[in-house]
Order: sequence, then C-alpha cells, then structure tokens
Amino acid sequence: MKTLRQILAAKSADLAVVAPEDPVFRALQVMSDANVGAVLVLDGDKLVGILSERDYARKVILQGKASKETRVAEIMSDKVLYVTPEQTVDECMAIMTEKHFRHLPVLAEGKVVGIVSIGDVVKETICEQKFIIEQMEKYITG
Repeated sequence: MKTLRQILAAKSADLAVVAPEDPVFRALQVMSDANVGAVLVLDGDKLVGILSERDYARKVILQGKASKETRVAEIMSDKVLYVTPEQTVDECMAIMTEKHFRHLPVLAEGKVVGIVSIGDVVKETICEQKFIIEQMEKYITG
C-alpha cells in the first residue's frame, strides 16, 4: 500500500491556501481557481484551520451571511486533524470514513506539505485493487 508521500509526489505541489483574515469570498475564488473543495488556512506557515465548501454552505449561506463581509476565521474548522507523509492510504481512508472528512492536510515536522482528498484516496485504492486482481488472474491462468 502506498504512503501519502507517494500520493503527494504525483500531485501538483501548489496548495490552495488562504489567511484567517481573508474574506470567505477570497477563499471561494481560490477553491474555484484550483478546482478543489477545500482550502488550508495558514497564519504565516502555521496551519490554523481548513475551510471547505461544506463549511461555506452551512455557516454562510444557510445563516444568511455575506461571503464578502465574513472572514475565513469566523467559519473555518479550527480543530484540524492531519496525517503525516508516512501514513498509508488505508490509514487515511479509515480516518476519512470514521470522521466524515473529505480533505486531510499532510504535515511533516509541523509544516504543511500537502493535502489529500477523498478522491485521491479512492483513486489509489481502486488502482491497488485493480493490480491485485490482475496478479490473481495471472496466478490462476498462469
């Protein structure tokens, strides 16, 4: 099973990032430009939160707030669960499934080195299963 380090190596190194004082509208622009469903919230180089489309829908739209006047810090999730590059895709999948998360930041030595989405994890899981099936077919027909 691959590690998250291997998954991150295949992804773009560009991270979708905003600051806590940025307006939510800016976060939405960053998400749109990067074609992602969540942004990391950094204060300098320190991870202080994560903001997802789900946060936006529940904490801005449904509460009648305005995205240009609301600050990211007001609606971000500030208790951020993260994973490390050494963890496996299976471990990441288990965390995401149990906690109902779609995105997990990846930190090494306290620094953000990437983010993995449920799509990244599912894609890798499917590739791994396809490889195992092919190997079993070769063994059976071999």
